[in-house]
Amino acid sequence: MNKRFRMLGAGVAVLSLIAAACGDDDDDETAEPSDTGTAVDTDAPTSESAAPTGTAAATTTPGSAAPGGECESIDEISLQLQWVTQAQFGGYFAADDQGFFEARCLDVTLVENPPDVTPQQQLADGQVDFAIAWVPKALATREQGANIVNIAQMFQRSGTLQVSFKDAGITSPEDFEGKNVGTWCCGNEYEVFAALNEAGLDPTSDVNLVGQDFNMLGLLSGDIDAAEAMTYNEYAQVLEAVNPDTGELYTPEDFNVVSYEEAGVGMLQDAVWADGERLASDDAYRDIAVRFIAASIEGWAYCRDNGESCRDIVVAAGSQLGSSHQLWQMNEVNKLVWPAENGIGIIDEEAWNRTVEIAQSTPNGEGDTVLTEAPSPDSYTNDIVEEAHALLGDDVDIVGDGFEEIEVTLEEGGA
Repeated sequence: MNKRFRMLGAGVAVLSLIAAACGDDDDDETAEPSDTGTAVDTDAPTSESAAPTGTAAATTTPGSAAPGGECESIDEISLQLQWVTQAQFGGYFAADDQGFFEARCLDVTLVENPPDVTPQQQLADGQVDFAIAWVPKALATREQGANIVNIAQMFQRSGTLQVSFKDAGITSPEDFEGKNVGTWCCGNEYEVFAALNEAGLDPTSDVNLVGQDFNMLGLLSGDIDAAEAMTYNEYAQVLEAVNPDTGELYTPEDFNVVSYEEAGVGMLQDAVWADGERLASDDAYRDIAVRFIAASIEGWAYCRDNGESCRDIVVAAGSQLGSSHQLWQMNEVNKLVWPAENGIGIIDEEAWNRTVEIAQSTPNGEGDTVLTEAPSPDSYTNDIVEEAHALLGDDVDIVGDGFEEIEVTLEEGGA
């Protein structure tokens, strides 16, 4: 397997690590992960060696394998992650660690994301072969001329929240009126504006929008009434913090949570994007894309059925976040992936159209929308993921109806 990597730095305080390692931003210039834009060692030993569950990598003939399962050649490719090593990308780390990429004759470099780099632009510029990016961000880049195509929608639903203390009385977007509402930058704030729009609130006069770092310090200090958060990262941060009134960790009962998915303004997030020109003109690249998606699906199925093992894989690969935080993240990310009603990776037309409509119709504080027009029909395709499903056959559960979340006990600071 591929050994090109540099290990992440150590010795950073836990709170600083959590504040700097939000996996939902690809443009924030304030975060400073200790090693960025580098390949990650995904072959480090894990603390568990459970056999793959619900997968058949060892018995499935790869697309470019010779008779008997031997690879005629190994295709070296790169995947640009949307942030640093963490369980948000657990399926890809598991696919490497468990040999699913190798069984498909692939040597995959997982590239961490520098804070000043946009993953989909890296793809468009030919710096990587595939990239993970939120759909509205990638469509904005596509509208600017990048020929990139969504080939697998791994996250089936949005994980964005607005979190507030219980005594603030904020239980719906309508309750944002007159409050200090935290928003992120760089394309992560679209759902906040969509919720304000749906609630009939003017973002320039009815609320006080506060620029929020990718942490929950503003909420905990009282500067923000309702803070933006991801289910799998920032929400855990407040539950890992000590309540000064009790000396114990905060609990979910201390907070109200507004889910943008439940509010009807959730937008599609982590998807795998490919080079549109290469898909159309290069049969070898297309074949690689099918094998890459098939192996990635095996990885996500492994994480679904082996959450703790997948957490250990990510931690061993160099995560800066603590073990309990990563297990929380793995569990919450699994809930965004599974169940996948139409099969993991399929782009649901209704969810796609909702994302596009919000991106076209919701103005931000400056009156601008994410998209000025609807993207062309070739901005996504289900052909690749459907071929990947066929390649996997009946050996892998691609729906995950039986998925059950696990109970996670968070430690202070996510340790």
